[in-house]
Amino acid sequence: MSELTFEQMLDESFKTIHNGEVVDGTVIDVKPDEIILNIGYKADGIITRSEYTNDNSVDLTTVVSVGDPMTVKVLKVNDGEGQVLLTYKRLVAEKGNERLKEAFENKEVLKAPVTQILGGGLSVVVDEARVFIPASLVSDTYEKDLSKYKDQEIEFVISEFNPRRNRIIGDRRQLLVAERAEKQKELFAKLKVGDVIEGTVKNVTDFGAFIDLGGVDGLLHISEMSWGRVDNPKKVFTVGETLKVLVKDIHDTKVALSLKFPESNPWANATEKYAVGTVVTGKVARMTDFGAFVELAPGVDALLHVSQISRAHVEKPSDVLSVGQEITAKIVDLNEADKKISLSMKALENAEAQEETEE
Repeated sequence: MSELTFEQMLDESFKTIHNGEVVDGTVIDVKPDEIILNIGYKADGIITRSEYTNDNSVDLTTVVSVGDPMTVKVLKVNDGEGQVLLTYKRLVAEKGNERLKEAFENKEVLKAPVTQILGGGLSVVVDEARVFIPASLVSDTYEKDLSKYKDQEIEFVISEFNPRRNRIIGDRRQLLVAERAEKQKELFAKLKVGDVIEGTVKNVTDFGAFIDLGGVDGLLHISEMSWGRVDNPKKVFTVGETLKVLVKDIHDTKVALSLKFPESNPWANATEKYAVGTVVTGKVARMTDFGAFVELAPGVDALLHVSQISRAHVEKPSDVLSVGQEITAKIVDLNEADKKISLSMKALENAEAQEETEE
């Protein structure tokens, strides 16, 4: 039997390793972009920055020190230069995948920071394992700009787990939907018609504004925004504005809101304020062929019929009046039940003519 050479005996004193094997080692040197490990093999092991973390900006000297123990995975026994190429990131990611699989099976709620904003959604990392959250599953409402989520820590569940196809899908939407449903349940349990509640303007349209009451959206219709007229809600309200609103009606999950509070109803003391014979001043709000509507107060319009504009014949109100013009007239009729007031400028002219005749 031939004797072993010194080199053969030295080789046999080291353990053998294989690609894909998990080994333990000790850090013997660390540079900003690589870590060198003693893994008990005849060659040292190298971990590059890209095989340590997904963060390409990290300085490895700030995360590990000489003497630190590490468990790693062998990528290549010989990288072509006689060194062993190792990975820490992929081993952690495998453990992360096990963590995600467990969370998927148990429907566990996870929390992780958003690491990337992608064209179609968000990317988060759990123990170096990537999870993709499609834009449609980021929120319970349409999100045009996802940039606000960068570096934000969010909660989600794993809705699809298929690491072989590199499909690990996260879902934040179902959590928000469930949370909103719980808030709705709590709010509807105590909400009643006549309540005054604080809300936040969520969206403004041509026909009204949607107000977030805390999990429930209520509609503030344009006709309920003021006792007076509102032509363009977008000129009156802004998204994010806080309002105190009156609950006018509740039908199933639909809530109708109003800013027409009873105590500010301009018709509340109409009998006294707009009694027949009272001389009032108002502004022409709009005109038709048969007369002009004069605003006496927000929510109180009176009709000045074309026949009551002047003692002289007037063909059309627009021949002698203009929108926004301030006029003085006498109230000649009041129908409080129907909220109708009739005015006459001619009656004042008649009174003046009679005074002149008497003089």
